[in-house]
Amino acid sequence: MRCKNMISLVFLFFFFFSSSYWIEGQTEITLDRSDIPKNIIYAGVRSSSYGIKPFPDPEDWNSSMGKMSSYFEGSSPCAIWIVGVVKNKTACLLEFPADDKEQENIIFSDFDKHEPYLDYFDKSGIQVFLQVEPANADIPALIDLVLSRYKQHECVIGFGIDVEWHRESDREGWGVKVTDEQAEAWEIQVKSHKKEYRLFLKHWDRKWMPHRYRGDIVFVSDSQIFQNFEEMRDEFVDYWAAYFAPNTVFFQIGYPSDRPWWQKMENPPSEMGKAIAERVSQSCGIFWVDFTLREVVPDLE
Repeated sequence: MRCKNMISLVFLFFFFFSSSYWIEGQTEITLDRSDIPKNIIYAGVRSSSYGIKPFPDPEDWNSSMGKMSSYFEGSSPCAIWIVGVVKNKTACLLEFPADDKEQENIIFSDFDKHEPYLDYFDKSGIQVFLQVEPANADIPALIDLVLSRYKQHECVIGFGIDVEWHRESDREGWGVKVTDEQAEAWEIQVKSHKKEYRLFLKHWDRKWMPHRYRGDIVFVSDSQIFQNFEEMRDEFVDYWAAYFAPNTVFFQIGYPSDRPWWQKMENPPSEMGKAIAERVSQSCGIFWVDFTLREVVPDLE
């Protein structure tokens, strides 16, 4: 956009910070924001203990989520925040301590990695889905352990399960498919901690999701290794979002395997997120993965 005079500069400034404003002595001017999808309700990052090193401090995570949300008008800054990771292929390591450590296939850390971050997010308006990679651990036990530990935090709005790591399977990293009965029971248990909480289930293959049960579940795709953006968009829209409509869907983007083409974009999170959302019929969320977060948020410490 080429500014011809000072008025144009004023217009440009307000374009980034408001959809409407006043010029002294004139009526209200409203800018056309029709090119920005309004169905992106959450935008932010995925955080894990293994995806980014050194691990950013709370202020930097907050800044990253704010930047992501700023690309999509009306979205809330949000995190998919992994608090339990696969350990030795069969156990889930919960990254906080516990008095009762005698839990089958569950290991606990000696210190709480996440409390300082959740404390900060409570004060800064960030919303958080707490996620586990369950391995062979009992999922109802994981739900109760995680939510009992952190449900006092206002930022927490849900609990997520990465189905790729749901029990051992013949194909490592594929997990065991979720049945309708399991999905319903897990959702009921999550909501028993707080009725507003939402359960999400994550995989790249929709056949690993419950066949019929939908409830209030959010379905998350973390598919990657695409030849180009068009291939990603078509899979996210046609294979994933359309199949689970009208349920909310999330998309994790920014994987290193897709870097050869997304790094050529001027603003990868914004361009990818808007192009996906404009073809999705339901509410959705866009989350950049921590593996490459410093590449799109260069001022991240």
